[in-house]
Formats: sequence, structure tokens, C-alpha cells
Amino acid sequence: MILKLDCKYFPGDRPCSFNKREGVKCDVCPYYETEQTHILIIKLEAVGDVLRTTCILHGLKEKYPKSEITWITGKAALPLFENNKLVNRVFAYESTETILHVMVEEFDVVINLDSAPDSAVLATTAKGKEKIGYGLDTRGNVFPYNIEAITWLEMGAFDDLKKKNTRSFQDLMLDICRLKTTKKDIVIELSEEELKFSHSFAKRSALDHHSLKIGMNTGASGRWQFKQWTIEGFEKLIKLILEKTNATILLYGGPSEKERNENLTKLHPTRIVNTGTDNSLRQFFALVTLSDVFLTGDTLALHAATALKKKVIALFGPTSAAEIDSYNGQIVKVQANLDCLVCYKPRCDFNPNCMNAITPEQIFSLIKANLP
Repeated sequence: MILKLDCKYFPGDRPCSFNKREGVKCDVCPYYETEQTHILIIKLEAVGDVLRTTCILHGLKEKYPKSEITWITGKAALPLFENNKLVNRVFAYESTETILHVMVEEFDVVINLDSAPDSAVLATTAKGKEKIGYGLDTRGNVFPYNIEAITWLEMGAFDDLKKKNTRSFQDLMLDICRLKTTKKDIVIELSEEELKFSHSFAKRSALDHHSLKIGMNTGASGRWQFKQWTIEGFEKLIKLILEKTNATILLYGGPSEKERNENLTKLHPTRIVNTGTDNSLRQFFALVTLSDVFLTGDTLALHAATALKKKVIALFGPTSAAEIDSYNGQIVKVQANLDCLVCYKPRCDFNPNCMNAITPEQIFSLIKANLP
């Protein structure tokens, strides 16, 4: 048999790209290469958390230069890995194929950064010479595989530890993975087609005639009531921008922000552009590239704008600003001066609360200071 079954480029059920392109076969192929380290990463949800966890990929490739990385995640997060050259395979947690691969394959390193039982049981089931993060014991209890994973587990159990924490999510995850690196960028790689989509939108909206573009992601996940700034705050901020600058405002959001963004657009239909609330995840990423400064709460859009190297103004209330790496000043964090911050409460009836205490004037000043 001339096949080299251990070649990293052989998919198993079809010709490899080199055979298709050049007709070469394994016995004389100059591209033959084996992977020395097989790594399994388990990070299921939420989509924003999965995206920011891609910060570990650079460190893994530095530590294991010849490695094949397999990532198991939730179906909704699969688009995050399109064009990501650092991850070789991505499996959906909801797929039977995923469970079969975990049962059959043997990995050199298994990394599970979720302390939830559904991901922990996957890590325990997987065959791995070394396991990092969290597993599930025979009594059904989550436990840390390594001492470095204890801190994050305790922070998830005690809100007061979350509030006291001063370290970023990126640094905490790199510690759990025992990685020493200065490169901890979140990874989004846009295709030429996706960039064409954003350029086409810009042309249709006449954005190429506007020198300054301020992006506003007006929503946030529904888990925490005050991850999202007030509609009154956005209205007043937009009026300030329209009055005191010549910038164009781009509104971003998903289906939950449809009505909100349509109403905000009416404040000035020519200088406020609604980018749409029914875009795919990848289209949303492509449209984010059009903004010079990006205003958002602590949500998926924050991590996307960070990965795409945008200047970000980020609003924080019930969740931890300390966990967000500032990336050498790329992210400007905004919080109200209240003692109850980082409460992680889903709902709140305090007045003032962490979001209505942040003023439009405060945000406008920061946006002006960070415009190119």
C-alpha cells in the first residue's frame, strides 16, 4: 500500500488537496508530514466565550509546533472556526460523530476549559495522555485535573472571588493550559468573500464618502439585564455625535435589537446606518470591520471587535471588567462608580443602576478621544 495514513493532510475518505492539484501520490509526495502532538480542546458555550478562548491557540502552537488541534464546541459556535488555520478539525457537541471520535481516538493532550458537567464528562471520556482543566468523577462531580485550574473553578462558585479578581480571562486560561506566551490574540480570520460582502455594503450605504464611522452594538445577551446600555443613553449619545462631529454612526445587533435599531436610525436616516439584525455570524464580523471606533457591552461583539483590531469602548456593569484584557489600550473600559458592580445578578431593581449611571457625555468624551 502506497498510502501514508499518518499524513496530516490525508482526510481518509477522499483525495488530499495536493493529489487533486498536482496528482502526486504518497510514495513520492514532497508534502508528507505527520503531526507529533494531537490536542483536543473542549469549549462548548456561549459563543462569545468560545471566541475569546481562541486566545490559547497561539501559545499551544508555540509549545507544540507540530500539532493537530481538534476543537469540540456547540453547533452555534462552529462558524467561529471558518478560515482558522490554527485549528485542524471542529466537531459539534450535538453530533453523534463527535461522541464516537472521543471514544475512539487517542489524544496527547485533552484540554477542557468548561467546568460544566456536559463538557467535563466529554473530557473524562476522551482518551488522553495528559488532561488539563476539568473532568467528571464517578459520583458525577466536576473536579480540576491540574492545580492551575482550581482558581477559575472557585471563581465560578463564589461571586465575591469574581469581584476581587484582577486578572484577565486570557491570562487565567493560559495559566490553566500551562502556556507561557505574550501572544494571546482572539482569532477571527475573514475570507476574501466576507471582506467583499462588507465592501459591497459600504458601497451601497455610501460609507466610502464618510471619513469617520462609529459603530454601536446596541444589545447584549439576555442572561444579564444590565449588560445592555439604556435606549435613552444611546439616543442622547447619538444626538451628541450628530451635533458635534461629522461622523457616521453604524448600528449593530441581532434579532433582539431589530426594533431598537430601527427606531434609533430614525434620529437621522442619512448619518445613521443600520447594518441589519439578520446577518449571519460571519457577515456580522465582516461588517464590524467598517467601524473606526466600536461601542459595545460585555458580549460577543466585544470579543469580535477585539479580534478584528478595532478600537473598542466597552461598557461593564454586572460582569467583570478585570477579566477583559485591555490589549495594550485597544479596549477602553467604562464602569459606573457604584459599589455593587460585578454582582453577576441576572436582574436588578437598584436605581441608579450600573448602566443608567453611565452618562452619554462620558461615552462621547471617550469616543472623541479615540477617533483616529
